Amino acid sequence: MPQSKRQKSNRNRYHELNLYENKKRKEGYQTIAGVDEAGRGPLAGPVVAAACVIPEGCYLDGIDDSKKLTPKKRSELFLCITEDDAIQYGVAAVDVAVIDRVNILQATILAMLEAVEKLGKRPDYLLVDGMELKQSAIPVEGIIKGDSKSQSIAAASVLAKVWRDRKMMEYHERWPMYGFDRHKGYGTKRHLEALGEHGPCEIHRRSFEPVKSMISS
Repeated sequence: MPQSKRQKSNRNRYHELNLYENKKRKEGYQTIAGVDEAGRGPLAGPVVAAACVIPEGCYLDGIDDSKKLTPKKRSELFLCITEDDAIQYGVAAVDVAVIDRVNILQATILAMLEAVEKLGKRPDYLLVDGMELKQSAIPVEGIIKGDSKSQSIAAASVLAKVWRDRKMMEYHERWPMYGFDRHKGYGTKRHLEALGEHGPCEIHRRSFEPVKSMISS
Protein backbone atom coordinates (compact mmCIF):
# COMPACT_ATOMS: atom_id res chain seq x y z
CA MET A 1 0.00 0.00 0.00
CA PRO A 2 1.42 3.44 -0.91
CA GLN A 3 2.52 5.44 2.14
CA SER A 4 -0.09 8.19 1.65
CA LYS A 5 -2.93 5.66 1.49
CA ARG A 6 -1.53 3.81 4.49
CA GLN A 7 -1.39 7.02 6.51
CA LYS A 8 -4.99 7.83 5.55
CA SER A 9 -6.05 4.30 6.46
CA ASN A 10 -4.31 4.62 9.82
CA ARG A 11 -6.00 7.96 10.51
CA ASN A 12 -9.40 6.51 9.68
CA ARG A 13 -8.78 3.49 11.89
CA TYR A 14 -7.52 5.70 14.72
CA HIS A 15 -10.70 7.81 14.66
CA GLU A 16 -12.85 4.68 14.42
CA LEU A 17 -11.14 3.08 17.41
CA ASN A 18 -11.36 6.20 19.54
CA LEU A 19 -15.03 7.11 19.10
CA TYR A 20 -15.93 5.97 22.61
CA GLU A 21 -12.83 7.49 24.20
CA ASN A 22 -13.31 10.82 22.43
CA LYS A 23 -16.98 10.93 23.37
CA LYS A 24 -16.08 10.55 27.03
CA ARG A 25 -13.34 13.17 26.76
CA LYS A 26 -15.91 15.62 25.43
CA GLU A 27 -18.05 14.82 28.47
CA GLY A 28 -15.17 15.88 30.70
CA TYR A 29 -13.52 12.58 31.60
CA GLN A 30 -9.73 12.75 31.61
CA THR A 31 -8.38 9.24 32.25
CA ILE A 32 -10.31 6.56 30.36
CA ALA A 33 -9.34 2.92 30.81
CA GLY A 34 -10.25 0.02 28.57
CA VAL A 35 -10.81 -3.30 30.35
CA ASP A 36 -10.95 -6.83 28.95
CA GLU A 37 -10.31 -10.42 29.96
CA ALA A 38 -8.89 -13.66 28.59
CA GLY A 39 -9.64 -17.18 29.68
CA ARG A 40 -13.29 -17.35 30.71
CA GLY A 41 -13.99 -20.46 28.65
CA PRO A 42 -11.03 -22.85 29.12
CA LEU A 43 -11.10 -25.98 31.26
CA ALA A 44 -7.78 -25.11 32.86
CA GLY A 45 -5.74 -22.15 34.00
CA PRO A 46 -6.53 -18.72 35.42
CA VAL A 47 -8.81 -16.03 34.10
CA VAL A 48 -6.78 -12.91 33.34
CA ALA A 49 -7.93 -9.30 33.02
CA ALA A 50 -6.13 -6.17 31.91
CA ALA A 51 -6.83 -2.46 32.08
CA CYS A 52 -5.17 0.04 29.78
CA VAL A 53 -5.12 3.84 29.49
CA ILE A 54 -3.84 5.20 26.17
CA PRO A 55 -3.18 8.95 25.92
CA GLU A 56 -5.10 11.00 23.39
CA GLY A 57 -3.33 11.09 20.02
CA CYS A 58 -1.54 7.77 20.51
CA TYR A 59 -2.29 5.07 17.93
CA LEU A 60 -1.09 1.48 18.16
CA ASP A 61 -0.67 0.45 14.54
CA GLY A 62 -2.55 -2.77 13.81
CA ILE A 63 -4.34 -2.93 17.15
CA ASP A 64 -7.54 -4.99 17.16
CA ASP A 65 -9.39 -7.66 19.06
CA SER A 66 -6.58 -9.99 20.19
CA LYS A 67 -8.40 -13.03 18.77
CA LYS A 68 -8.11 -11.54 15.28
CA LEU A 69 -4.35 -11.07 15.53
CA THR A 70 -1.52 -13.51 14.93
CA PRO A 71 0.62 -14.54 17.94
CA LYS A 72 3.51 -12.56 16.43
CA LYS A 73 1.43 -9.39 16.10
CA ARG A 74 0.07 -9.79 19.62
CA SER A 75 3.60 -10.08 20.98
CA GLU A 76 4.69 -6.99 19.05
CA LEU A 77 1.77 -4.98 20.39
CA PHE A 78 2.35 -6.30 23.90
CA LEU A 79 5.86 -4.84 23.77
CA CYS A 80 4.60 -1.56 22.32
CA ILE A 81 2.10 -1.22 25.15
CA THR A 82 4.30 -2.30 28.05
CA GLU A 83 7.41 -0.38 26.96
CA ASP A 84 5.65 2.95 26.30
CA ASP A 85 5.92 5.14 29.40
CA ALA A 86 2.92 7.18 28.26
CA ILE A 87 0.62 4.14 28.42
CA GLN A 88 -0.69 2.95 31.77
CA TYR A 89 -1.65 -0.69 32.22
CA GLY A 90 -2.48 -3.24 34.86
CA VAL A 91 -2.84 -7.02 34.60
CA ALA A 92 -4.44 -9.33 37.17
CA ALA A 93 -5.07 -13.07 37.29
CA VAL A 94 -7.54 -15.06 39.37
CA ASP A 95 -6.54 -18.68 39.85
CA VAL A 96 -8.47 -21.92 39.57
CA ALA A 97 -9.23 -22.23 43.30
CA VAL A 98 -11.09 -18.93 43.28
CA ILE A 99 -12.84 -19.71 39.98
CA ASP A 100 -14.15 -22.96 41.45
CA ARG A 101 -15.22 -21.25 44.66
CA VAL A 102 -17.05 -18.19 43.32
CA ASN A 103 -17.79 -19.16 39.65
CA ILE A 104 -16.16 -17.87 36.49
CA LEU A 105 -18.27 -14.71 36.16
CA GLN A 106 -17.44 -13.50 39.66
CA ALA A 107 -13.79 -14.46 39.17
CA THR A 108 -13.70 -12.41 35.98
CA ILE A 109 -15.15 -9.41 37.81
CA LEU A 110 -12.54 -9.78 40.55
CA ALA A 111 -9.74 -9.90 37.96
CA MET A 112 -11.07 -6.80 36.18
CA LEU A 113 -11.39 -4.78 39.38
CA GLU A 114 -7.87 -5.77 40.44
CA ALA A 115 -6.43 -4.87 37.01
CA VAL A 116 -7.97 -1.40 37.32
CA GLU A 117 -6.48 -1.02 40.81
CA LYS A 118 -3.04 -1.81 39.38
CA LEU A 119 -3.10 1.18 37.02
CA GLY A 120 -0.58 3.88 37.86
CA LYS A 121 -3.32 6.50 38.10
CA ARG A 122 -6.93 5.89 39.06
CA PRO A 123 -9.11 6.30 35.94
CA ASP A 124 -12.28 8.34 36.05
CA TYR A 125 -14.11 6.24 33.44
CA LEU A 126 -14.03 2.60 32.33
CA LEU A 127 -14.86 1.10 28.94
CA VAL A 128 -15.39 -2.63 29.42
CA ASP A 129 -15.72 -5.33 26.80
CA GLY A 130 -19.10 -7.01 26.93
CA MET A 131 -20.17 -6.20 30.48
CA GLU A 132 -21.07 -3.18 32.58
CA LEU A 133 -18.98 -4.12 35.64
CA LYS A 134 -21.56 -2.67 38.01
CA GLN A 135 -19.36 -3.55 40.99
CA SER A 136 -16.96 -0.75 40.08
CA ALA A 137 -17.06 2.52 42.00
CA ILE A 138 -15.81 4.22 38.82
CA PRO A 139 -18.35 5.15 36.10
CA VAL A 140 -18.40 2.45 33.45
CA GLU A 141 -19.82 1.61 30.04
CA GLY A 142 -20.06 -1.93 28.71
CA ILE A 143 -19.49 -2.27 24.97
CA ILE A 144 -20.48 -5.39 23.05
CA LYS A 145 -17.46 -6.51 20.99
CA GLY A 146 -15.63 -3.56 22.47
CA ASP A 147 -12.25 -5.17 21.76
CA SER A 148 -12.80 -4.40 18.06
CA LYS A 149 -14.40 -0.97 18.61
CA SER A 150 -12.22 0.72 21.23
CA GLN A 151 -8.44 1.08 21.12
CA SER A 152 -8.06 0.97 24.89
CA ILE A 153 -10.18 -2.18 25.19
CA ALA A 154 -8.30 -3.77 22.28
CA ALA A 155 -5.02 -3.01 24.03
CA ALA A 156 -6.35 -4.57 27.23
CA SER A 157 -7.41 -7.65 25.27
CA VAL A 158 -3.89 -8.03 23.88
CA LEU A 159 -2.31 -7.64 27.32
CA ALA A 160 -4.63 -10.21 28.90
CA LYS A 161 -4.29 -12.71 26.05
CA VAL A 162 -0.50 -12.59 25.81
CA TRP A 163 -0.04 -12.69 29.60
CA ARG A 164 -2.33 -15.70 29.92
CA ASP A 165 -0.84 -17.55 26.94
CA ARG A 166 2.63 -17.16 28.43
CA LYS A 167 1.39 -18.48 31.74
CA MET A 168 -0.10 -21.52 30.03
CA MET A 169 3.25 -22.12 28.32
CA GLU A 170 4.81 -22.24 31.79
CA TYR A 171 2.19 -24.76 32.85
CA HIS A 172 3.00 -26.83 29.78
CA GLU A 173 6.56 -27.25 31.06
CA ARG A 174 5.17 -28.79 34.24
CA TRP A 175 2.35 -30.82 32.68
CA PRO A 176 3.36 -31.47 29.04
CA MET A 177 0.96 -34.40 28.65
CA TYR A 178 -2.05 -32.06 28.29
CA GLY A 179 -0.73 -29.92 25.43
CA PHE A 180 -1.31 -26.57 27.11
CA ASP A 181 1.20 -25.03 24.70
CA ARG A 182 -1.27 -25.57 21.85
CA HIS A 183 -4.78 -25.14 23.21
CA LYS A 184 -4.01 -22.96 26.29
CA GLY A 185 -6.51 -24.93 28.36
CA TYR A 186 -9.49 -24.87 26.00
CA GLY A 187 -11.52 -28.03 25.52
CA THR A 188 -10.04 -29.27 22.26
CA LYS A 189 -10.19 -32.91 21.19
CA ARG A 190 -6.56 -33.43 22.18
CA HIS A 191 -7.14 -31.86 25.57
CA LEU A 192 -10.20 -33.99 26.28
CA GLU A 193 -8.30 -37.12 25.24
CA ALA A 194 -5.46 -36.20 27.60
CA LEU A 195 -7.95 -35.60 30.42
CA GLY A 196 -9.45 -39.03 29.82
CA GLU A 197 -6.02 -40.64 29.93
CA HIS A 198 -4.39 -38.72 32.80
CA GLY A 199 -7.26 -37.18 34.71
CA PRO A 200 -7.21 -33.53 35.79
CA CYS A 201 -4.13 -31.77 37.18
CA GLU A 202 -3.87 -28.92 39.70
CA ILE A 203 -4.88 -26.18 37.28
CA HIS A 204 -8.01 -27.84 35.88
CA ARG A 205 -11.28 -26.17 36.87
CA ARG A 206 -13.18 -28.63 39.02
CA SER A 207 -16.44 -26.71 38.53
CA PHE A 208 -16.29 -27.05 34.72
CA GLU A 209 -17.58 -30.00 32.72
CA PRO A 210 -16.31 -32.57 31.88
CA VAL A 211 -13.73 -32.15 34.66
CA LYS A 212 -16.46 -32.04 37.30
CA SER A 213 -17.96 -35.36 36.18
CA MET A 214 -14.53 -36.99 35.96
CA ILE A 215 -13.83 -36.13 39.58
CA SER A 216 -17.25 -37.21 40.85
CA SER A 217 -16.99 -40.54 39.08
